Amino acid sequence: MARTESAMLALGTNAPDFNLPDVLTGKNVSLKSVAGSSGLLVMFICRHCPFVKHLEKALAQLGRDFDGKGIGIVAISSNDVANFPDDAPESLAEQARQLGFSFPYLYDEAQDVARAYDATCTPDFFLFDGNLKLVYRGQFDDSRPGNNIPVTGKDLRHAMNAVLAGEPVHPIQKPSIGCNIKWK
Repeated sequence: MARTESAMLALGTNAPDFNLPDVLTGKNVSLKSVAGSSGLLVMFICRHCPFVKHLEKALAQLGRDFDGKGIGIVAISSNDVANFPDDAPESLAEQARQLGFSFPYLYDEAQDVARAYDATCTPDFFLFDGNLKLVYRGQFDDSRPGNNIPVTGKDLRHAMNAVLAGEPVHPIQKPSIGCNIKWK
């Protein structure tokens, strides 16, 4: 299990635009259509990665907990499906249905969106404020497969709650760690 850290895109960066197909509906979803009044969380995930599998139920719960509160949430998979068929759109749709994702799950076939976000691993999280400026990038929490730390999402939840409260997000942030994005 290779461990790759987030690239830690500069805070204050504008959210890169996207317009990608949702694996469940086939309809394209854009940045503007998914952003909430208070912000947007963009998560780069996939199906096969053990780091994502470790917290995918907690990601589904995060989506339910923050649904309708003002922060839009979207998941994007950018992996090369020729070499990683578990990350093909049909398989991602099955993952979304099984876990009950309440947020769109998009497929970035050209990998342009992952490059625009400087996403490097799965999972990789990018939280933007209401002006779509990056305020948090980093880990979900300190839990990793095999380290026996419970999955809570405390780091990301704390940042999301700060955004909703109109408070600054603490600038000291730990990178996410996961499998590298599978580039073509």
